[in-house]
Amino acid sequence: MFRKALVPLVVLVAAIALIAQAHQDQQTKKPLSPRGQASFSFQDGKKIVVDYGRPSMRGRKIMGQLVPYNQVWRTGANEATTFTTDVPLVIGGKQIPAGKYAIFTIPGENEWTVIFNKQTGQWGTKYDQAQDLARITVTPTKLQQPVEQFTISFDQRGPNAGVMKLEWENTSVSVDFTQSNTAQS
Repeated sequence: MFRKALVPLVVLVAAIALIAQAHQDQQTKKPLSPRGQASFSFQDGKKIVVDYGRPSMRGRKIMGQLVPYNQVWRTGANEATTFTTDVPLVIGGKQIPAGKYAIFTIPGENEWTVIFNKQTGQWGTKYDQAQDLARITVTPTKLQQPVEQFTISFDQRGPNAGVMKLEWENTSVSVDFTQSNTAQS
């Protein structure tokens, strides 16, 4: 009788141990598209910070296939990419007030549209065009060496100006910006 009662208890304990191990494995497993951050500092100490998912090529064709041409792309992976600026900016002739925005893009072979969208906190595939603040058109360039993991970076172009670069596979897109004159008065 005692033996019959012991069997379900042993099964229960084993099941709990397996669930606990699976949970621990999930917690220590590296995500396929980890979050990354890129930042830019102005002369006055104000900043731009971009938070984004960093997918990898993993042997896949990216531009024109995984990332289709002429369709809105989340510009990274998972949650929407966020662009936070402490100061008003001028990007592609458009005024971008200080604040937090989502970045989406429409990649193309010869032209990309970079979108600053007022809605933030959503999953990257939840795009609402009615929330667009600005759309900037830029020309992609071909890289000499492929970039395995999607990367956003900044280069300084002066005390109050810079360029944000989006690079993946064999494509690079540069978005020039300056601190708005209204921020300096």
